Amino acid sequence: MDLRAIGMGLAFALIWSSAFSSARIIVAAAPPLTALAIRFAISGMIGVLIARALGQSWHLSRAQWRSVIIFGICQNALYLGLNFVAMQWIEASLAAIIASSMPLIVAAANWLIFRERLPALGVLGLMAGFGGVALIMAQRLTGGVDPLGVALCILGAIALAVATLTVRGASSGKSSGASVLMIVGLQMLVGGAALVPFALALESWVVTWSWQLVVAFLYTCFAPGLLATWIWFLLVQRIGATRGATFHFLNPFFGVAIAAVILGERLGWADILGVTIIAAGILAVQMARTTKAR
Repeated sequence: MDLRAIGMGLAFALIWSSAFSSARIIVAAAPPLTALAIRFAISGMIGVLIARALGQSWHLSRAQWRSVIIFGICQNALYLGLNFVAMQWIEASLAAIIASSMPLIVAAANWLIFRERLPALGVLGLMAGFGGVALIMAQRLTGGVDPLGVALCILGAIALAVATLTVRGASSGKSSGASVLMIVGLQMLVGGAALVPFALALESWVVTWSWQLVVAFLYTCFAPGLLATWIWFLLVQRIGATRGATFHFLNPFFGVAIAAVILGERLGWADILGVTIIAAGILAVQMARTTKAR
């Protein structure tokens, strides 16, 4: 892995992890589903327009359209929608920690359901990773965290894992073609369209305007929405999805660190220990998968 790939992986992990803190600022001042639908509309249209300017086509293959629809609904509408709603009641650091378990869920499903061989290091990593999540959950629940918010975040992580497993066969068509940015933009438009009926039915337009809200919203549209996704696909093209996924072990660290710095969220000893265990577990699983893929 060269220095450019390492830099891209670090940038992706940092931007992805920061999305939870900016989302927390947004949902504290605006209806979550409505704000997310508007974000998808803006990011999706910009992505599609840039893709068209670059000569990319929206005439995709069947596998690519399948990826667009599944990820648009599961990743954007379900995963992010559930997280946005949940962060009305739970802290950004906790949402980031739960979301970081997604690679563990995917690896566990591949091993237990699809009978994919996982070396002993990977099995130990799974046990450690889920143990770290359980440690943090036990400490937070006894400390009075909202169980509904936790449940919504868990459902969101499962939805994203299901989407990842569902389109794993189409991953090559998604990441290797010339229409990567077009696919990203279309996924956002699909997710936004799926959220609109729920936003109209469940929410009212009540917004507490501030410069923090505007900055957080614009940042969420362009950094996690477009830039991080673009960097991820370039990283996958450069070193492959299995090796690229190794950088996910940084997400728990970055997520809680950014929430502490930006939002002033307090971290207890169980959080620090749990995050360290989760990161070690994710790294062990990805190292095992990388070794197996060689």
